[in-house]
Amino acid sequence: MSAIPTITLNNGVEIPQLGFGVFQVPDDETTEAVAAALTAGYRSIDTAAIYGNEAGVGRAIAGAGIPRNELFLTSKVWNADHGYDNTLRAYDTTLTKLGVDALDLYLIHWPTPRRDLYIDTWRALEKLYADGRVRAIGVSNFEPEHLDRLIDSSSVVPVVNQVELHPTLQNRAVTAANTRHGIATEAWSPLAQGAVLGDPAITVIATRHGKTPAQVVLRWHLQQDRIVIPKSVTPRRIAENLDVFDFTLTSEELASIDALDRDGRTGPHPAEFHG
Repeated sequence: MSAIPTITLNNGVEIPQLGFGVFQVPDDETTEAVAAALTAGYRSIDTAAIYGNEAGVGRAIAGAGIPRNELFLTSKVWNADHGYDNTLRAYDTTLTKLGVDALDLYLIHWPTPRRDLYIDTWRALEKLYADGRVRAIGVSNFEPEHLDRLIDSSSVVPVVNQVELHPTLQNRAVTAANTRHGIATEAWSPLAQGAVLGDPAITVIATRHGKTPAQVVLRWHLQQDRIVIPKSVTPRRIAENLDVFDFTLTSEELASIDALDRDGRTGPHPAEFHG
């Protein structure tokens, strides 16, 4: 298995470009899934308070015997915990569940604009970062207007904006805003929960390279310098999703996948979701 490349974030911290996500994985299945991912070679794990499986991630980490400094752990503060004091408490709870002293990356999960607390929430993340309690801070599901307001109101630019992004929802206005601000784009639901894997444009490329459609889509993300966090609970697929560093898509192949963009959103729109 080839070594996983890293992306250098705007504060100098390096994150593995390909990580393992545990969205929608029940806590009692998470430990086994994360253990399989760590065995396969993943070193970046992405969870969130609302997933209800931080403890399962923690059990897998504790049992893996991998030095903490070789792992990159991400979690997220949930909408109900927005606000300065609530966020600081939520962070402590997350650390307890994961069984670690600090996170590598902590994100605001959604902007929840109706609550209008994401600026105060960000101030709490800035405090955690200034105190050395987290290595990097970022956001998730932020639209350009949310990013602009946050950056105008704060002293720390997010290192990452984690958003739904896949061939049928390429979120180009958001990725352009991320680039403008020096923010790395991280794709959740990078395979559109499997919805794009039967598309002929992708299956033809997969056949040509002797790869699976999922591997082709992940390669498409990686060649555009995005961070990706595919999820699976099947050990074979977990390993397959990591086996994407021994082939390269041509510019024509990239363009054919780019052409699949449409309003293929699988989750809620950030401007309308309040949790």
